[in-house]
Amino acid sequence: MKTRPIVAAEEPAIASDAPGFAPDLAPAVTPHPFLSASGLPARWAQRPRVVLLQAGFGAGRAFLATWQAWRDDPARCERLFYVAIEPHPPTRAGLARAHATSPWPALASTLQQAWPPLTANLHAIRFDGDRVQLLLAWGDIERWLPELQLQADAFYLGDGSGDGAAGWDRHRCKALARLAAPGASLAVEGAAPGWRAGLEAAGFQLDPAPEPGPAGPGAADRPAGFTTGRYAPRFQPRSRGGATPAPAGPAAQQALVVGAGLAGAAAAAALAALGWQVQVVDRHALPAQETSGNPAGLFHGTLHAEDGVHARLFRAAALAAERLLRPLIEGGDVPGQIDGLLRGDVGPQPAMQALIDRQGLPADWVQALDASQAGALAGVPLPGPAWHFAGGGWLEPAALVRAWLRQPAVRFSGGLQVAALRREDERWQLLDAAGQVIAAAPVLVLANAAEASRLLAPLGHAPWPLQRSRGQVSGWHGAAVGLGLPVAGDGYALPLAAGGLLCGATVAAGDNDAAVREADHHHNFERLQRLTGLQPPADRKAWFGRVGWRLQADDRLPLVGPVALPEGALVPDQRLDQPRFVPRVPGLHVLTGLGARGITLAPLMGQLLAARIAGTPWPLECDLADAVDPARWRVRQARRSGG
Repeated sequence: MKTRPIVAAEEPAIASDAPGFAPDLAPAVTPHPFLSASGLPARWAQRPRVVLLQAGFGAGRAFLATWQAWRDDPARCERLFYVAIEPHPPTRAGLARAHATSPWPALASTLQQAWPPLTANLHAIRFDGDRVQLLLAWGDIERWLPELQLQADAFYLGDGSGDGAAGWDRHRCKALARLAAPGASLAVEGAAPGWRAGLEAAGFQLDPAPEPGPAGPGAADRPAGFTTGRYAPRFQPRSRGGATPAPAGPAAQQALVVGAGLAGAAAAAALAALGWQVQVVDRHALPAQETSGNPAGLFHGTLHAEDGVHARLFRAAALAAERLLRPLIEGGDVPGQIDGLLRGDVGPQPAMQALIDRQGLPADWVQALDASQAGALAGVPLPGPAWHFAGGGWLEPAALVRAWLRQPAVRFSGGLQVAALRREDERWQLLDAAGQVIAAAPVLVLANAAEASRLLAPLGHAPWPLQRSRGQVSGWHGAAVGLGLPVAGDGYALPLAAGGLLCGATVAAGDNDAAVREADHHHNFERLQRLTGLQPPADRKAWFGRVGWRLQADDRLPLVGPVALPEGALVPDQRLDQPRFVPRVPGLHVLTGLGARGITLAPLMGQLLAARIAGTPWPLECDLADAVDPARWRVRQARRSGG
């Protein structure tokens, strides 16, 4: 999927020329009429969650009004998901100006502080202890409607007058209907004929248009200038992307996670944030005893000349990592630094800047620095230009795992070796070597790296194309080294919180040697010297190292999502050319293959998996979710064979 650069709404030349959208940059003075037009807040009373989708977020007047109404209502839903598409979002400064006289100054200020960079991504922001989640899709509605996965209970649609009627054709209305829950309410600002024809053809039943004269029945519930209705199709369109329905009832919101590294802890934390009870099982007595126990690791984005799947996925993951990790680092829960990261490049710097300009990436996401600028930030001379990722940094992964597992809804059970899996009475059971049940729950997540394939093999599942590689990190303890920011390139270097430095890491596929090697130390320190000019102390007693193993798929993308049925369980002529058509094993999921970018990927991948399990809006566009789907090799095989 091609993305286009985002242009801020405060640029007057194109701030309001997109048909079907209201720029909404003027300060609000009254509660937004979308609320009453959608029958809110009455319709969300006592519900576990409500999902709203708005086309045309602008400066967020409708969101702020809805958020305040949710806060004020004692009968509110437990969780509010607000998804908005905006082609020309304002900058943070423009947002602050638009909110200068907002009726909700406290909420407006909170939104301004959380305002994401203007990159063409889906930005998931959490408020009120994760009970309010705002998903902001920056870009054109034609791009985003097919890429969202959700079931909206209410639609807020922008100005439908004038040429907006042409913009909302039947194709776009059909894409909207795919996202509608049964009975979803619809509030359209405007009443052009094009809206009605397209929406009615897509399955929306619209209230009669107002006629001249006295107001008819129900008119008092509809603000002036609004078209209202509900989604009531004759048949239900098929869902996109292999979504997994949430188990019925709160009692079923229980999950088991096997593996207490970054992947498992991220999945557990994301499910707990959605109100689930999670038990995490690991063969070690304590969590983060494998590669997640390294002293420190980096998180940052990636740029490619072609803004393809890898670059877009790692940009989305890095943006999510910054949002979720910053409070933990700045609050002192996790040792680390989130003041930026430098990644060396072969340059030259003008070509790097041209790439940024061509992709329309904002300076608060990435900058192209020459060697002197990069060296000034690093605190040591660097050999060449570098990308500066403002939201990048480093942290101690084991501390992050422990922080995620400390949530009240998460229970860690260590020292338990899972020998086999069994599904009985719609519950997954973990069995020990004697065949005794260790634990059971309706939903099971395998986040135990290569061991996931071992547990799945007896159930008829072929192994995924994964490679396990040995990696050794090296470093030394002692005085501060003068390195102000972490630096990556051919290897990496980061300053440790207690003094000293960590660098690495080696890569050796198929190597199972757990011993720290002197030769690997020298390899890491040679790359460190080329990268930063720094050298280890002569006293080798200050040196240390650690060995771990990384798991990576052949396409260098993680595996996240529901597990496909074994090939032998498929019905004849089953369509498999899209992930959405691949049948899945009920309640069985996987999160693995994070490779060398575990800290960057884990937060977003945990959220994606939790959304797929719980049936909440996905925090990632469908084509990227398809790219990390564990059924993707099945799809590729079917496409090659013409199936």
